[in-house]
Amino acid sequence: MIRLVALIISITLQVVAAVLAIRLMRVTKYRASWILISIGFILMAVKMSIKLIQFINDDFSFYLRPADDWLGVVIAFLFTAGVFLIGELFYTLSRAERERRRSERRLMRAIIQTEERERRRFAKDLHDGLGPLLSTARMSMSALLQNERDDHSRQVMENANNVINEAVESIKEISNNLSPHVLTNFGLASAIRNFVFKVGQSKTVSINFSTVLTDSDRFDSNIETVMYRATCELINNTLKHAEATTIDISLEKVQRTLVIKYDDNGKGFDSETAANAQTNGMGLSNIASRMNSINGVFVYNSAPNDGFHAIMKVKI
Repeated sequence: MIRLVALIISITLQVVAAVLAIRLMRVTKYRASWILISIGFILMAVKMSIKLIQFINDDFSFYLRPADDWLGVVIAFLFTAGVFLIGELFYTLSRAERERRRSERRLMRAIIQTEERERRRFAKDLHDGLGPLLSTARMSMSALLQNERDDHSRQVMENANNVINEAVESIKEISNNLSPHVLTNFGLASAIRNFVFKVGQSKTVSINFSTVLTDSDRFDSNIETVMYRATCELINNTLKHAEATTIDISLEKVQRTLVIKYDDNGKGFDSETAANAQTNGMGLSNIASRMNSINGVFVYNSAPNDGFHAIMKVKI
């Protein structure tokens, strides 16, 4: 009785497995490997049914034994062939995953290029549009100052002239931040050094930047843009949130890999919590996405009262 129950349960499970395998044929796009495996499941259900008939009726046992044996051979062959061919299925899935990642990188590169193109256009409009107008206003104000004799009017004009001068400098700074000419003309090392110098003038934090690269060491424009923007964002994050007094940045080329190491002595944070958090600006996850667009790697680590440590790598 126990054997009968076991045979019935076994047949039921084999039928269920066969049905599920057949339903998955469409998902696997009717690959030969999965068709063979599905047939194997069906024949296993038939084989177990033969055993059930043999158990119930001994009269047919002699005639069904050869069929049972040959079914075992066929099932073994089908599963062996299916497993042999299923590598193609895994290869197809792997290829689809690689293509998906390539598509994501292409999309991100397109977004970055479009963003940088708009930055350059906007910077050019500011520099070539508002810049000359403000310069003309400044020259006109200077001419009026030379002819003005009334002290009150002269003071008003001097204040207006100072405001115009500040506006001209602000336009230059905004234009340069949008599309830094140093990065375009002199490369990554000079651009980071220039940004560090400007931030260091505030005296709020000490930034140590070291590199052996020169202006002649140029790389792909996408690589330079992404790594420069990422470094600037890390510095801005430190200034806004870390309460750090020291930042250490190193830029080096190790064989065919460009490496930026970033460390600050700020108050730190919980890395695991921040990994899923949405922050203002570029954000750490966004930096990782942009680095991925150039086949690079962005890894960071931080803990409360242990500062922030990051490394960016990309093949060149």
